[in-house]
Amino acid sequence: MQEQVEVQALDQLEALDQIQDQAQQQQEQQEQQEQTPAQRPNIVLILADDLGFSDIAPYGSEIHTPSLSALAARGIQFTNYHTAASCAPTRGMLLTGVESHRNGVPNIPETIPPELEQYPNYRGTLGHNVVTVASLLQDAGYHTYMAGKWHLGKTPDLLPYRRGFERTVTMADTGADNWEQKPYIPIYKRANWFADGERFDLPEDFYSSRFLIDKTIEFIDSNRGDGQPFFAYVPFQAVHIPVQAPQEFTNKYMGVYDRGWDVLRAQRQARAIELGVVPADSAMVRMSTTNDWDSYNADEQRYHAKRMAVYAGMVDAMDHHIGRLIEYLKLSGQYDNTVFIFTSDNGSEASGGDSPRSPALQLSLSLQDYNNDYDTLGTRGSFNYIGPSFASAAAAPLAFYKFYAGEGGMRVPLIIAGGSIPAAQRQTGAFAWVTDIAPTILELTGVNRPSARYGGKPVEPMLGRSLVPLLRGEVARVYDPQDAIGYELAGNSALFQGDFKIVRNRGPVGDNRWHLFDIVKDPGETRDLSELMPERLLEMQSLYDAYVLANGVRPVPADYNEELQGVLNGVRNRFGSQILLGLLGFLVLAPCYVIYRSRRSGTRRA
Repeated sequence: MQEQVEVQALDQLEALDQIQDQAQQQQEQQEQQEQTPAQRPNIVLILADDLGFSDIAPYGSEIHTPSLSALAARGIQFTNYHTAASCAPTRGMLLTGVESHRNGVPNIPETIPPELEQYPNYRGTLGHNVVTVASLLQDAGYHTYMAGKWHLGKTPDLLPYRRGFERTVTMADTGADNWEQKPYIPIYKRANWFADGERFDLPEDFYSSRFLIDKTIEFIDSNRGDGQPFFAYVPFQAVHIPVQAPQEFTNKYMGVYDRGWDVLRAQRQARAIELGVVPADSAMVRMSTTNDWDSYNADEQRYHAKRMAVYAGMVDAMDHHIGRLIEYLKLSGQYDNTVFIFTSDNGSEASGGDSPRSPALQLSLSLQDYNNDYDTLGTRGSFNYIGPSFASAAAAPLAFYKFYAGEGGMRVPLIIAGGSIPAAQRQTGAFAWVTDIAPTILELTGVNRPSARYGGKPVEPMLGRSLVPLLRGEVARVYDPQDAIGYELAGNSALFQGDFKIVRNRGPVGDNRWHLFDIVKDPGETRDLSELMPERLLEMQSLYDAYVLANGVRPVPADYNEELQGVLNGVRNRFGSQILLGLLGFLVLAPCYVIYRSRRSGTRRA
């Protein structure tokens, strides 16, 4: 009887806590909504996909990006901003300000090994223990819109329409075709697009970058003039695989890359130094995966150069459509009160190799109704990617690329401009981390961070720090030299502290050993300081171990391979475990059959 009374008392206390939480939350929301529109800026958060560090003009690119250059010219450009090295973990941290192992997205769901799926924080979908910045802004009276890639869950309760966004049109997968509603890899039955929580069919004239800006403008315009500010989140598909662009954009870059990736990398390094993006004496390392341009014949070089021309065209097209959004906001009188935040989810994508005409790939593409013919490369029905050699140039002058914890995988552009931010071109080399974006948006809009409870339930606190004091010139940095930020994704690890970083990358490109770099003086990670500063290395390793324990980081299996795991998970999820072995056997034997058929055809012709 006494136990029953105690349980009832605890239930009553919990109910009272929820009532008090809701009352406090309602009072805060009322105070926030009473601010005048002039005090509450609009926010446009633009996220590129797989964009390399030097892929836009303000960071040293040859690609024509006038819209982003104009934003950089009237705002602040970060040269030491870091994200996770793949898409979903970055997106989860970006929207919540919470560390990836605490928000449920420590890796993309497609590549989580089965051994880790038993842990609640390794589901690869955004947990209900976190609040998105969209929910906080919506509760504070903002209109909230999203048009673009989500990749944080596709069940009804996980879609953005249930995570704080008032109007949405979203692609829930890791990627998809840019010209039609078509999956780009066979692990999906279809490209999963949703509008306001319901399945959605794309229009016939679809091109991703144009469509996403069309919908963003439509959403904003639907409530224009009602006195309420808006938050618009625009996560582009550009420049994720498949790399595709309208012909008129690709044509601008034909011939630009004819001298190859090493020349391009050196050119970008020189421009980055000239622009002050990296130190004048910073060096580069040549990645082991970068091939010898001169080993290719003229036709092969011509083909590789066009692959990169399409990539540049896709970046250019994205910038063009960003410009359309900016022009709309100017014409509608909303531009002056709008803060723009532009960044990328991770560094450049190196998947696919530099042998796009291999028989195995040709078979795979034909099974998906794709081709990668030279004449149609980048257009509807084509499949394109730039491979590791050009990906290394896209990340120049940094080392590594997407998935790896090197600077090329984690250091990306960040531009913040507009609203109350002083309108003058500035650069900052201050360290910033992806979880800082959500707190920055909240401070800019006058919205409070969530407390330990929100919406009647416990929630994870925001890890990030607001960048607003730095944006306004009040401080030179928001992290002190002793502050440490830990990171892990698929066994690749890092810890940042002051000017220093320790990093450990697994194979096939990494050596699975810890290295120590001064990433302010040496952003290219060319000079390992481990032997010169052994005590610093040990101290930072100890801090990393503490980070692992505090955040529930689990080791990946010793034989874990991210790309292979993605294939295995995809086959299992789509077709079931019972035919996994059969499909693996087919994948092994099919290339042999293609070679056999091609040889027989050649014999007959002879």
